[in-house]
Amino acid sequence: MLDYLPLLSATPPMRPGLYLASVLAIGMVAQWLAWKFRLPSIVLLLLFGFCFGWLAGKPEAYMGGGDADAPSILFPFISLSVGVILFEGGLSLRFSEIRDTGAVVLRLVSLGLAITAIATALAAHYMMGLGWEISILLGALLTVSGPTVIVPLIRQVRPTKRLASVIKWEGIVNDPIGAVLAALVFEVVSEGNGGDIAFASFRGLSTTLIVGIGLGVVTGWVLVLALRNFLVPDFLQNPVVLSAVLLVFALSNSIQAESGLVTVVVLGVYLANQTSVPVKHVIEFKENLRVLLIAVLFIVLASRTEISFSTLAELGWGLPAFLLTLILVVRPLAVFVATLGSELDQRERLLLAFVHPRGIVAAAVATLFAIDLARNKPELQADADLFVLVTFLTVVTTVTVYGLTLGPLARWLGVSRENPQGVLFAGASAVVREIALALKAEGFAVLVVDTNPGNIAAARMAGLPVCYASIGSDFVFQETDLGEIGRLLAMTSNDEVNALAAMEFSQQLGRVNCYQLAPPERANQRHERVPSHLRGRLLFQTKVSADQLRQRFEEGARIKKTTLSDDYTYADFREKFGDSATLMFIVPEKGRLTVCATDSKTEPKKGDKLIAIVDPREGGDASGINLAG
Repeated sequence: MLDYLPLLSATPPMRPGLYLASVLAIGMVAQWLAWKFRLPSIVLLLLFGFCFGWLAGKPEAYMGGGDADAPSILFPFISLSVGVILFEGGLSLRFSEIRDTGAVVLRLVSLGLAITAIATALAAHYMMGLGWEISILLGALLTVSGPTVIVPLIRQVRPTKRLASVIKWEGIVNDPIGAVLAALVFEVVSEGNGGDIAFASFRGLSTTLIVGIGLGVVTGWVLVLALRNFLVPDFLQNPVVLSAVLLVFALSNSIQAESGLVTVVVLGVYLANQTSVPVKHVIEFKENLRVLLIAVLFIVLASRTEISFSTLAELGWGLPAFLLTLILVVRPLAVFVATLGSELDQRERLLLAFVHPRGIVAAAVATLFAIDLARNKPELQADADLFVLVTFLTVVTTVTVYGLTLGPLARWLGVSRENPQGVLFAGASAVVREIALALKAEGFAVLVVDTNPGNIAAARMAGLPVCYASIGSDFVFQETDLGEIGRLLAMTSNDEVNALAAMEFSQQLGRVNCYQLAPPERANQRHERVPSHLRGRLLFQTKVSADQLRQRFEEGARIKKTTLSDDYTYADFREKFGDSATLMFIVPEKGRLTVCATDSKTEPKKGDKLIAIVDPREGGDASGINLAG
């Protein structure tokens, strides 16, 4: 009874509608738990999927395909979803990111990919005893990585800007290349024709590239033309782009198998790098859609995967040895050979050698291949099941190992900026400059952005890092290194600019870390300039606008730094400086920073350092940093 975990009964235990809703709900719970406890989300999604398959049965029972003659929408859904995910990944690739590292990326997705495929196939054959056909197919498929696993790792570890761009480009570009390579191998395996493999492979690869690149560029050009000439209304732009992606993906695949993966990535890169029309709203829509699709896909794919204990026992030591070889031998070998003589330093090469998690493309393509292989060559049914099982275990193992070890390794190598504490200031007025200097003196990275040449010059003279640009421009995102920045403080005198800055940076920093000064006056709902849902969190412990802040310092206010102790508590601080003291920051320990907001109820404790604005009080000491003038 325990030989197989998933149990598919003749009668599904729930209605199809409840099944589909449960898949989405379970996927969201898994992703929330992963965020809450800082765990790799894919691991939880797969674990929940295995358990859900054991309880509810295989998805074919709910989406068709349970009988041999019954059509199934499961596999077209999987294929189209992968296309959308890869398109979203292509939208994140900008050529400006790899101006200095383009050669490295090219070598990684060519020479590095070839080494990975060959070494993986050899390890699968000699360690697990798989036949050469399945071993070569596994080697080709496990070259992929992808945005579903790479982007979360980059956000978690936050390596240097150059290294992050290399990791992202390699991970997204090698997805379609690896999948196409696997498709060519699969065609040979399923057809059983090894007569002229070299010629057939060359012809298939050439056709795939021509169709994929051609359709991707043409579709991108048509979409840009339509959007630039306002042929599509705003409310239809996202649905039209999504429909075009799905259509061109399916069309490309109908012309040449698996060329749709190349098409959608090329289409995404084309749209991301053109300058005729803005596509940020498309990117945001696809990011939200990607989260839903990943949740559904991993739950569904895992729920139909049979985990046979007898098969695992049959593999014995070969399976763990294979997985360890992938991580400790194959990936380092591919990276060190491909990056030999490159501009990457030894620390960056070492970290890159331990970044190659497999994701949704490997899982989805393995499932599709196994189904076709079992139907076309029934004698390979056992090998097909084993092929899927090894692929899923590779996904789980690599995501878990890299997700748990990459952060500590990057910090040890000194190329990580995980949980950055730096502050980006929108505005560089005299008050902002002094607040930035107060934080810099505590060891926090700061950057001030302003369009006023006088303010920028004064900030530079004061020793502050500066950026002469508009806070909402692409220049700030693309040309400055924000790796040390974890918070935004929008403190210009223009409330609309502050709100725009908070909105722009909420995608990168999270809305919880985007703050702005209060609006100039309390406005009722009819007269408020910016709706509350478009604002950042209001600074500081008590609301203060830019005009009020400037006026207070003109009247003699100071920045006061105070460390609390048993002899001097927060109550003593309040008693001395009164309720007018505005708490701005709390430094509970070295290297950490808490920004006080009107919606937070932080209570300072013993050992905390307070950074506050205090007014001069009669008979009280308000010594600190004088900002008057």
